[in-house]
Amino acid sequence: MVKKQILVAGGGIGGLAAAIGGARAGWEVRLYERAPAFTEVGAGVQLGPNVVRHLQAWGLQSALQEVASFPDRLAVRCAQGGGELASLGLGSAVVQRYGAAYATIHRADLHGLLRDGAAALADVGWRLGHAVAGYHEDGAAVGLRLVRQTDGAQVEVEGDALVGADGLHSRVRAQLLAEGTTRSRGHLAYRALVSQSALPPSLRSQQVTVWLGPRLHVVHYPVRRGELLNIVAIRHGQAPSDLDAWDHGANAAELEAALARTCTRLQELIRAVPQLGSGWRLWPLRDRAPVAGPHEMAAGLVALLGDAAHPMHPYLAQGAGMAIEDAAELQRALSMHDLEVPLRLRRYALNRWQRNARVQARAARNGVIFHARGPLRWGRDTALRLLGGRLLDVPWLYHGEGPGSSLL
Repeated sequence: MVKKQILVAGGGIGGLAAAIGGARAGWEVRLYERAPAFTEVGAGVQLGPNVVRHLQAWGLQSALQEVASFPDRLAVRCAQGGGELASLGLGSAVVQRYGAAYATIHRADLHGLLRDGAAALADVGWRLGHAVAGYHEDGAAVGLRLVRQTDGAQVEVEGDALVGADGLHSRVRAQLLAEGTTRSRGHLAYRALVSQSALPPSLRSQQVTVWLGPRLHVVHYPVRRGELLNIVAIRHGQAPSDLDAWDHGANAAELEAALARTCTRLQELIRAVPQLGSGWRLWPLRDRAPVAGPHEMAAGLVALLGDAAHPMHPYLAQGAGMAIEDAAELQRALSMHDLEVPLRLRRYALNRWQRNARVQARAARNGVIFHARGPLRWGRDTALRLLGGRLLDVPWLYHGEGPGSSLL
């Protein structure tokens, strides 16, 4: 029997996960990425047990253990006073509750293990340096128009289905849904990596720590087997109009000024970054409204996955996780060989849109709670002190159940 062929637009975390899922469903996969080489920007990623389970199912557990960290604790602290508000056991406690670990990993390491996992599958191939220009479909096949970056030549390929995993500025989404750009809510993320060995012992950490303050928060956790500390500070503010020309050397002074009223320990960590780490990189956060229905994730022979379908703020630490969950569900849908391809993709969308919408909405809500001021902040801190880990645990997310009532 001739295998069906699926085209994947985008070679990031979502695109590579989609390639793995497609090949494991028995399809031939052809992936197209505009960059001339596989690279992954950013710093750290948190992977809950809901995500780690899928990596295990794809045979990537050993690769994950070689590069990731597995924190044993989550602590939430007051950014101004420094005191601990609540904590939650991770490590073996999460494995016992949810059947898989809680991992923290450098984004490039996650991208690399997915790339290696895809490369090990005989039915996965890719072309780099090819940017998506558009697509067309006639109900029987879908044609993908590409531009070869080296010389600008037009290239067209044909397949039985197309997955748009081409990120925030997805060309596939723009055509499928006729939508414009993502939205900004005025939140700026400063990301940095610091070698743990270069930090004073008092600032080193092998746990996930979240510092909550008015109109800002900071989170840090270990990556790369604990050798590096990933630090993300998010505050309210307007991004420069041209980030490409922006002097990122000014980011340290801006961030230090924004955190001037926080506790000494947090300020010491922030000040250590320019001297000991990679420096701060500025990322304006963008998202979309929660997915409104299955039509926003698939139509005909075209489906969307990851940030192309449901970009979200990082306040639930599930952006990469939802892309991997998408790919696992796509694998299940593509494996339904008794259904026509449009019905398989619709089944994928039906099984994913509500879950993604719930996570998008909860991430947005967390942004309000994390950055609260006044009575809302007082109520948040009081609830954390009284209920502790019960507010930090997220069984609805890690089990894949209903919306729940946790803080996160």
